[in-house]
Amino acid sequence: MAENVDSNFNNIIKQIIKKSLFTERQIQIILNRKNLSEFDFGISKGAYFRQVNQSRDKLMGLFYSIILLRGLGILLPDDIDVISRLAEQVSVIKDSDVFPEREEQVTNVIDKLVRQACGM
Repeated sequence: MAENVDSNFNNIIKQIIKKSLFTERQIQIILNRKNLSEFDFGISKGAYFRQVNQSRDKLMGLFYSIILLRGLGILLPDDIDVISRLAEQVSVIKDSDVFPEREEQVTNVIDKLVRQACGM
């Protein structure tokens, strides 16, 4: 289901969100609830809190999945290191202006590293 959300994210972050388990709106809601950013959603209070619950359920599912995959030895310490380094880079990129010609290169590097870590 496509959402019409005015995006405050740069193109690299948008590409990462598209490949994640979350929608842009859910990421915005999580950022709001964690007091990391403030977005105006322009939706009813009931719709907003329904989406808050959906976002919370997805986030909890993600945490349980990480615990499970790590506990079963599917997600290895080296994989966690790669994910941590990529997350640090995304943290730098999220507020940066990246030249459009470099955006695809950056997303390709992220894709390659994620595929290598997945190793299936």
